[in-house]
Amino acid sequence: MATFILKRDDLKLGLVLGLMGPVLGLIIVYFLKFSSFGFMDFLDYFFNTRGLITSVGALCLLANAVLFTIYINTQRDKTAKGIFATTLVYGIAILIIKVFI
Repeated sequence: MATFILKRDDLKLGLVLGLMGPVLGLIIVYFLKFSSFGFMDFLDYFFNTRGLITSVGALCLLANAVLFTIYINTQRDKTAKGIFATTLVYGIAILIIKVFI
């Protein structure tokens, strides 16, 4: 199954992977650094702490950078475009949250 996903070149797949990458990154950061908090408490703390939004948000987007690199190096350009597009949306959302909230 995993090799099938790596071989597909589809914009929709890229969008789905791009949405899932940062969420998975956030869950990993939670378990590595904030597991003493409840997950909902962690999310509240995450969205209300400006410095944390920037640092953890950047770590979460790193997951998309890895996915993007894998797909661009294997000439799966449509999938890479989807990952890149969602990375931009996440990055802009993090910036808006940091500035306005």
